[in-house]
Amino acid sequence: MKRIFILVAISLVLAGAAFAEEAVLIDFTKLTADIRPDQENRPTQNRATMMDFSNLAGGSFTTEQKEVMKTSLAIQNWNVVLASSSRTVANQTKSFTLEAPSKQYGTVMGVRVHFPVEPFNSWARIEPPFEIPAFEYMAQVSDDGEIQEPTEEDRASKFTRFEQGLGVVKNVGVVKMVQVNMYGLNFPHSLSTILVDNELNERPVFMGYVKFDGWGQLTWNNPGYVQDVRNRELRLYPLYPKSTPFVKFGGFLVQRDAGAEGGDFIAYFRDVKIIYDRAVLETDRDIEDEGLWNIIRDREDARSKAELSRFGEVQVLRYLESQKKATETSFEAADEAAAE
Repeated sequence: MKRIFILVAISLVLAGAAFAEEAVLIDFTKLTADIRPDQENRPTQNRATMMDFSNLAGGSFTTEQKEVMKTSLAIQNWNVVLASSSRTVANQTKSFTLEAPSKQYGTVMGVRVHFPVEPFNSWARIEPPFEIPAFEYMAQVSDDGEIQEPTEEDRASKFTRFEQGLGVVKNVGVVKMVQVNMYGLNFPHSLSTILVDNELNERPVFMGYVKFDGWGQLTWNNPGYVQDVRNRELRLYPLYPKSTPFVKFGGFLVQRDAGAEGGDFIAYFRDVKIIYDRAVLETDRDIEDEGLWNIIRDREDARSKAELSRFGEVQVLRYLESQKKATETSFEAADEAAAE
């Protein structure tokens, strides 16, 4: 009898090791603009995901210019990038995101993509305004978008800034399922979710076709997922100083077939969820390795600086381009501006 109990206990441990977790990868209802109002007193940025790239812009900018060099994952900041063959000025101008009020879920992300009307294949990527950082410490953000220096409590937090529905899920082994909650309008186009792993590899996951009306769920089941642990390839890895793998949200990919009607595509997105195996089991260890060596923290600090550098370079270029852009709408306005 004792032997049977031991076998049952071992089975439960194995089942627990393979037990899948559920997490919200990104929740668009959390990305509403709530700080930094514009001239019409409308908020323009999202407090929880605020990023400051002014420290990467160099010393040739004024304080006022650097103040503008802040952005966030606010819904209206997301990019819609068309295929190069479809990227005309008219099509790109008519492709954007905005906040959409929902009676059921509050504010969600609305997307408009203007595909060519001609009969040829095309696609569009709906992307965050910057690569979502995976190693940003928790920090407080003021109403004017100023990011406070992380405290020791922030640095010791179990979560980083972009976890808990803001684009990053840590300790992800094998992804078993992906689900997109969206509002369809009977378009025949296909939708894929772009997942980015800790090696920065992109993986578009085909969710299906959005040919339905109203709120619905598109679900992807991993065909390579092995349910029975007895059929898995078992390996032992060093527990420290390996950092746990993660998955972050890279955007959506909408594909339009040549036989489908062109022109505008409209959809609304609430969230993206994943079910996954944990990469590492959390156990109560006798010695706190990271507290002694700080190896993972040093690595993640370096990764965080590299992420911020890539993000900052793009944002600085966009800011410079916006400053060079002509603001006159007619020759009369240009003449008045020259006279002043």
